[in-house]
Amino acid sequence: MMIPDPCFKGWAKPGPVPPGALTGEPAVEPGETLDAISGHFRLFQLANGHRFSTDDVLAAWYGTSWCPTAQRVLDLGSGLGTVGMIAAWRLPGARLVTVEAQAESVRLARKSAAWNGLGERYEIRTGDFRDPGVLGAAETFDLVLGSPPYFPPGSGVESEHPQKLACRFELRGTVADYCATAARQLAAGGVFACVFPVDPPEQAARVQAGARAAGLTIVRWRPVVLREGNRPLLGLFLMQRAADLPEAMRHQAWAEPALIIRQTDGRVHPEYAAVKLAFGFPP
Repeated sequence: MMIPDPCFKGWAKPGPVPPGALTGEPAVEPGETLDAISGHFRLFQLANGHRFSTDDVLAAWYGTSWCPTAQRVLDLGSGLGTVGMIAAWRLPGARLVTVEAQAESVRLARKSAAWNGLGERYEIRTGDFRDPGVLGAAETFDLVLGSPPYFPPGSGVESEHPQKLACRFELRGTVADYCATAARQLAAGGVFACVFPVDPPEQAARVQAGARAAGLTIVRWRPVVLREGNRPLLGLFLMQRAADLPEAMRHQAWAEPALIIRQTDGRVHPEYAAVKLAFGFPP
C-alpha cells in the first residue's frame, strides 16, 4: 500500500504499512512521542529523554548501503532502536539482533518493533554487549552496526538523564570495544559500519587505533559536514577483518567526498535530501 504524503503533493511514502499504522497499537503513553523514522515505520521516544539524531540515521544508511544483501544484522548499543529500525526497513529480508543495556530504551524499542510489525525477525536483547553470554561465540553476522558514545566520562557536561548520559559518554564501552565485538561476531567477508567524530583529530585516531587492535581494516570512510563551509565533525566508517582482505587493501582506507547535511542558509543540502529519500523520508 502506498499512502500519499499530504505535505508533498504527488509523493507517496514507500515501503510496507505496518500494523501500528492501521491499529494505533501499541499506544503512545504519557511522556512518550511516536515519530517517523523510515517510510511508515515509527519510533517511540521519551519526550524529554534521548531523541534519535542524524548520526544514528547516517550509521544505518551507510552500513546498509554498502552491505545491501545482509541476511544477519547486529546492532550494538542499540538504544531506542533507531539504527536497527532503519536497517530493518532497508533490508526487509534480514534478521536482526540488537543489544542494549538500558531497560527504558529496551522497553521503547520493543514497542517500536511491535508497532512496525517486525515480529520474529527482530530480536532485542537486554545487556552489555561486552558481557559473556549476551552474544554467542558461534553467532555471526554479515553486517554489524554501531553508533558508539563519543566521550570518556568526566570530559564534558554530563546530563542527569540516564538515556542522554549513556548516549554521549562511554559508560559501557569505547569505540575500541565496539570494534572488538564486531570483529568477533562478523561472518567471513562481513562488514562493520559506525559513526564517530573526526574533529578534533584525536577522535579519528581513536577509531583507527580501535580498528587496528581488533584486527579490522577501515576499507572506506566518509567525512560528514554538518553545515556547508565548516570542517567535518563526524565520519562514517566501513570496516572488515584484515584477514578477509587482500594485502593491497589492508593498509589504506578509501576516503569518499564529504557528505554535507545543510547548506550555508540552513536548508537541507540536496545530497542529504537524496540520502533521506533512500530511507523513506519525504524529499
